[in-house]
Amino acid sequence: MAGAEPRRQIFEANDTSPLGAAVRQRDENILSMVRAALDRRDVMLAFQPIVSTLDHGRTAFYEGLIRVLDDTGRVIPAREFIGACETNEIGRIIDCLALEMGLTALHQAPALRLAINMSARSIGYPRWMQTLERGLTMDPTLAERLIIEITEASAMIMPDITSVFMLDLQTRGISFALDDFGAGYTAFRYFKDFFFDILKIDGQFVRGISHDPDNRVLVQAMVSIARHFDMFTVAEFVENAEDAAALSALGVDCLQGYHFGAPTTSPGWKEFPQGMRRTG
Repeated sequence: MAGAEPRRQIFEANDTSPLGAAVRQRDENILSMVRAALDRRDVMLAFQPIVSTLDHGRTAFYEGLIRVLDDTGRVIPAREFIGACETNEIGRIIDCLALEMGLTALHQAPALRLAINMSARSIGYPRWMQTLERGLTMDPTLAERLIIEITEASAMIMPDITSVFMLDLQTRGISFALDDFGAGYTAFRYFKDFFFDILKIDGQFVRGISHDPDNRVLVQAMVSIARHFDMFTVAEFVENAEDAAALSALGVDCLQGYHFGAPTTSPGWKEFPQGMRRTG
């Protein structure tokens, strides 16, 4: 432990450095912007399709992605603010609003199947569960059309609580997706206890996969893991036909990315999928 004290002093110095102060100020500005948007109810979902690898014209389901509007009316995607909000109560409120809007969309479109993101930190947050219970009373088919996405990093914060939470809602027909798989450090001793229905492969392994043999090996391993645990696989951030073809050849079930459609706040629900079926 001889080197522990110098390292601790370095970290403390970094915390008070100009860069550290700038990061804190940035996060405070983001929280202020999001808090004001929530007060104005300037919050919406953008919907992105997830398509079958066997038929790119067939949408398996959609993902509802949270957006806020700043005071100029500019739409701000989640990646710009969710990191600063994750450990704050604002993050819990965002999860509640995303769920509320998702449940409303499911109620309005009876054939829609929709994935909504939440943090494991929102498990046990009373408002989130109240929102879910209220929404489920609107339609007896709603639970089986709802998919809840939890990031790998979030799930590993409290794996035991997360697995119990999932099992309780899965008995009611709700499905769960493990988001950003491969981006964090999965504890495989917990992984087999989660019983996720869908595994979403992080985009860092997907982009350029048609020209990257290393990523093809890694994705093949992820597909094998998913099949062993009877999970669907979704590749995120698919941006061209070559990568889509490579992922299809590896046995990935579904594809998501700008190649198939950008997130839109005005999806114009004309036709919805009737449900997911394993491909291959």
